Amino acid sequence: MSAAIIDGRAVAAAIESELQARVARLGSAPLLAVVQVGNDPASTSYIRAKSRAAERVGVELTHHHLSANILLGELEALVEQLNSSEHGIIIQLPLPDGLEPALARIAPARDVDGFHPENLGKLLRGEPGLRPCTPAGIIELLERSGHSPAGKNAVIVGRSNIVGKPLAVMLTQANATVTVCHTGTADLAHHTRQAELLVVAAGRPDTVTPEMVRPGATVIDVGVNRTEGGLVGDCAPGVAEVAGALTPVPGGVGPMTVAMLMANAVAAQAD
Repeated sequence: MSAAIIDGRAVAAAIESELQARVARLGSAPLLAVVQVGNDPASTSYIRAKSRAAERVGVELTHHHLSANILLGELEALVEQLNSSEHGIIIQLPLPDGLEPALARIAPARDVDGFHPENLGKLLRGEPGLRPCTPAGIIELLERSGHSPAGKNAVIVGRSNIVGKPLAVMLTQANATVTVCHTGTADLAHHTRQAELLVVAAGRPDTVTPEMVRPGATVIDVGVNRTEGGLVGDCAPGVAEVAGALTPVPGGVGPMTVAMLMANAVAAQAD
């Protein structure tokens, strides 16, 4: 029996509809700047998706496409300018070597990616603030699809600052009992088989195979891996025959990440 599909596109569409109504009440469009350095194809694709979502919601998105040869000082000067003119700012990753310090120049109130140390500190303390988009999207997806993490034994595979670490905090705040696994975990399968809720964010195809999944578990596949056969997640195809519910790739977590980015942009304008 195949797992029920958790449709991220449908949930994201519902969130966008709510945001449209909220923007209409604000009376003016939130202003969002997306800064791209260089011509990474994946970045271009992601920005295209963000632009389409912004148009649907009513966010005014401006794309600043810069040369890969830009100097750090020039990039930092642009960020300082945008801090004064925009409600939200994204610097699309990856960045060329040496430009990462510009990320710290984004004002916390403009940091719609939710990665500024001040925003991460508020997350850890349970205070209101802009949340990292992918973890926030996962929580929304679980709650809105009837798979609340409350009381569940949750296992996260991956400890990145983008997904694993902030998600562990959010799941704990949602009353799950959380285990974080990583490349240093001995006997990964032992831990994943205990999970009622399994989140796989390792960035590698086939990280989790069917025998590693507890029958009936809810599995959130965060991976987006480009292969000759197209986009695949971090879970092997056979996982769908063991899990009780599963997010597809594409169409699962990805649309939720974009929807939560729009939610942060609207929140930044409202605040």
